[in-house]
Amino acid sequence: MALRRDDACSVCGAALVAGTRAQWDSEARTVTCLPCVDKSSPGSLAGRPTQPGERASGADTDIVAEVGMPNEAPPPLDIGSPGASARREFERRKAKKDARIEQTWGTGRLGRIAKALSDDPQSTTAWAKGAVGEEKVAQVLQEQLGDRAVLLHDRKVRGTSGNIDHLVIAASGVWIVDAKRYKGKVEKRDVGGWFKSDVRLYVGGRDRTKSVTGLEWQHDAVRSALGDESVPVHRALSFVGAEWPLFFARPFQLDGVWISWPKKLAELIGRGDAVIADDDIERIARHLAERMPAN
Repeated sequence: MALRRDDACSVCGAALVAGTRAQWDSEARTVTCLPCVDKSSPGSLAGRPTQPGERASGADTDIVAEVGMPNEAPPPLDIGSPGASARREFERRKAKKDARIEQTWGTGRLGRIAKALSDDPQSTTAWAKGAVGEEKVAQVLQEQLGDRAVLLHDRKVRGTSGNIDHLVIAASGVWIVDAKRYKGKVEKRDVGGWFKSDVRLYVGGRDRTKSVTGLEWQHDAVRSALGDESVPVHRALSFVGAEWPLFFARPFQLDGVWISWPKKLAELIGRGDAVIADDDIERIARHLAERMPAN
């Protein structure tokens, strides 16, 4: 079999790097390099190879079974579907409203007319808009980052009713990305007095600072899911449909959270200092996907 991690031969002590073919003893949980396996096989003790047509037996059978096995491909990674839970919530609320209309007007022509003339409340359409925002952010990040990162979408946080819109695992670390679809100008305002600073996030003239503080529990959840993985965890809000200054537009940070638009966020993720090796990106992504399954 091909080793999935670095190890050492239990007989001669030779270092065996991941990918090297060797014999695995599942009971003793040890590996043996192929040269040592050959030396210990009955067909090699007398200095002769096994003859053509001669069937290996005993220990040789185990060797053939272990060494001859093809590499097992890892199971598919469930990256999730962006906006899936938000879209389901929209459809649930819409179906509930339609059911109330049918109770009053029936399912015939009058019922269909009543549905057509009845607008969905803002509390319902907000879920559909949120799903579209998540889909657009995911699309831009995938296009810009390509195979340099692994994207996980709409992740469950066990023990809570909340979810995380996107997790991006890249060389620069793990990024928590919360997608927002708001209209209006994005700006940072200090609303404090003469002797006290109180910096807040405003979008379209409305205070949206809760979007920043709302990422604190997500950060704690991801850090807990990572366990012993010592990698940086970044937080970001990515606004879709919002307005930025015509000239010199640039992202900014508020309480450690990056405030940006999707394309610029992808640049931030891609150009950060490399702290995760390429070989570890998928491993960490699988680790998180297992502990934070898709909705």
